[in-house]
Amino acid sequence: MDFSVIGYVDTHTPQHVMLIRVLIAAALGAVIGYEREAHSMAAGLRTHILVATAASLFTMLAFEIYHTALEGGSNNPDPVRAVEAVTAGIAFLGAGAIFQQRGNVHGLTTGAGMWLAGAIGVAVALGYYLIAVAVAVVALIVLTALRYLSHKVIGGEKPRRSSTTED
Repeated sequence: MDFSVIGYVDTHTPQHVMLIRVLIAAALGAVIGYEREAHSMAAGLRTHILVATAASLFTMLAFEIYHTALEGGSNNPDPVRAVEAVTAGIAFLGAGAIFQQRGNVHGLTTGAGMWLAGAIGVAVALGYYLIAVAVAVVALIVLTALRYLSHKVIGGEKPRRSSTTED
């Protein structure tokens, strides 16, 4: 059957490989998002999955556009612009997760986690599975083991301030 009649376009990277990359990015985003969700953070499982998946897809599309432009005779296609756009979009989401209340800043780790999930998505899209998995493992160590260290050992349990407390 000729799928070109419905708009199907051949890709430089086989589409089954692209699908595998998107699924790996989603799974690794889920690993980070699950940790955030388990601690009732604003951006959890679904957010991190979507960020990693979107970053992966945008990166693959950038390189597909790059190869299409080369085949079309362009001498100067620049796929890095698309990766920069992914980074800017993730930064926007991360900034939205950060807020300040009564002198305390919340959401920095969640924003950083979203940024990292995006980077993992880009790595997966480029086919760097091993480094993407390793970074996801490092992220889990940072988010879980170091949570204990920073809250229990270094800083001790900090009392929550009452909303009626005067400054």
